[in-house]
Amino acid sequence: MLRELSELLDALPASASRADYRTAIVQENLLAKSTRSTRLTTGQCLTQLYALDPEVPLFRVLRRLWAFEPADSGGRALLGILTALARDPLLRLTAGPVLALSIGEELVRTELANWIRDQTGPRFNDATLNKIAINAATSWTQSGHLEGRMRKFRRLISPTPAAVSLALWLGEAEGLAGHRLIDSRWAAVLDVRGGAMLDYATCASRLGLIRLRAAGNVVEASALALDPEFQP
Repeated sequence: MLRELSELLDALPASASRADYRTAIVQENLLAKSTRSTRLTTGQCLTQLYALDPEVPLFRVLRRLWAFEPADSGGRALLGILTALARDPLLRLTAGPVLALSIGEELVRTELANWIRDQTGPRFNDATLNKIAINAATSWTQSGHLEGRMRKFRRLISPTPAAVSLALWLGEAEGLAGHRLIDSRWAAVLDVRGGAMLDYATCASRLGLIRLRAAGNVVEASALALDPEFQP
């Protein structure tokens, strides 16, 4: 739901409350949905994926970093997928198969559905598994990890300083530090780890988004300043 998220965050100020987001979606129909039922469903889905609540630390960080990304950049898509992965367990389940693909390799939807079945057991029937696989493939296409319409192929991500900052914040919120933070599962979403991640983190540090010190084998990085109110 990247388009809806973009329209919403671009239209409302950073000071908007949870009630303001709901009013914009449901009552003002900011996202131009045809029926009230669709507006309610859209609001529910966006809330599940992104919180849309300034009381939630992750959303506060998302809103701050959103302003660093031009509207037409791929960075906003990366901010969206990182936030959605942090909040949606089902989408997070699909990260392994997608990120494990070689660049140019095709994502086979039936294999993705089977992977989800293996991880969730009898929870979903075949039709639901297929729908989850389709929706997940669409999400990974919007984020830039996949390309193609009917057939999806893996492509390489180009991280931005804001996306790297969010990946580091998520890892630090989990209690990671040092090299474990640089090599976290969130860094893997950006197709960078280790030395490459340090290079991107240096750019984020120069912009004042994170704090970074690297000397020899010692790495100290922190993105907690993105939201001083949050304590992991």
